[in-house]
Amino acid sequence: MKRVYFDHNATTPVHPEVLDALLPYLKDAWGNPSSIHWAGRDPRKAIDGAREQVAQFLGCSPVEIVFTSSGSESDNFAIKGTALAKRSRGNHIITTQVEHPAVLNTCRYLEKEGFRVTYLGVDQSGTIDLEELEEAITDETILMTMMYANNETGVIFPVEEIGRIARQRGITFHTDAVQAAGKLPLDVTKLNCDLLSISGHKIYAPKGVGALYIRRGVRVVPLIHGGHHERNRRAGTENVAGIVGLGKACEIAMRDMDTEVAHIRSLRDRLEKGLMEKIPHVRLNGHPEKRIPNTTNLGFDFVEGESLLLNLDMLGIAASSGSACTSGSLEPSHVLVAMGIPPELSHGSVRFSLGRFNTEEDVDYLLENMPPIVERMRSMSPLWNEAEKKGMFMALEEK
Repeated sequence: MKRVYFDHNATTPVHPEVLDALLPYLKDAWGNPSSIHWAGRDPRKAIDGAREQVAQFLGCSPVEIVFTSSGSESDNFAIKGTALAKRSRGNHIITTQVEHPAVLNTCRYLEKEGFRVTYLGVDQSGTIDLEELEEAITDETILMTMMYANNETGVIFPVEEIGRIARQRGITFHTDAVQAAGKLPLDVTKLNCDLLSISGHKIYAPKGVGALYIRRGVRVVPLIHGGHHERNRRAGTENVAGIVGLGKACEIAMRDMDTEVAHIRSLRDRLEKGLMEKIPHVRLNGHPEKRIPNTTNLGFDFVEGESLLLNLDMLGIAASSGSACTSGSLEPSHVLVAMGIPPELSHGSVRFSLGRFNTEEDVDYLLENMPPIVERMRSMSPLWNEAEKKGMFMALEEK
């Protein structure tokens, strides 16, 4: 059976060049990078080299990079660390309703610890109102944490403008750039951010490694205490192979980004246009233009999304109903709900997120197999049959 992977926002395969780069640090150069003897020297040198690669990727100094275990840890470190470091100056945090659970649940935790959090809404296209943001700022605001690109819809936030507002008001600004990395340029100076999170397994590096950019001069209280690793900012023996893989993945992303973005956007548009032409009553969830080039989130009226995904999986096609971190939940997507999409429609939404190894043949395989699946599922839906009888579709389209 053919296998097609359209779930790259959940994770990506390890790039062959990344695998080649990291394998020696699992096999031969296995020493502790903190050791001063021969076994530790090569691993330490490899970490230093990877730190330079990540710093170049983000447009910063290597001393501003802290290696972590994941994007989630990077988000937690940035948010909790800033909140604790600046607690004497205020207790107010601003974020949005559509953040990744790593940000939302961290903010909810801090609310229990006495912090006050404002969760900004989004419009129907999934974007925020900068005027609403400015109105939410108070004298107690110490942190703004907002994603660069949404993991479910791909919608891009105006991070430069957000960072400029934060800088003008003397507020620390963190952006979760996990889904933007490798798809959009990441220059921390242009983005006006103080902290920025990335994750290895979203850019063809292995799982279990991430990084946090901390602008020089920004104080962040460590999450993990112990040894003097990462300039006393994160204790724990470093994941040398993972860090080497992340550095190599950043190097490849810089080298290939223009070519790969054009390739992926072309495939995404082919998929999106083809499904909308072949299947009636399909809607795009999110902004049609302000989104990362690999992602489309489509709502299929009178179809249950999880059942649709299971039918696709039986044909070897992997897609998603949203964040992999919320899979198994019966609740509708918090992102789509925040955009004003009714639960019955959000439950019929599917996210397709493409990657560098996808082909036109992959897209055509989906376009061949998905329309009959949707047609079959709708034919068994009493709501679909009733809507057809009553001519409800014209009203739906007008909305």
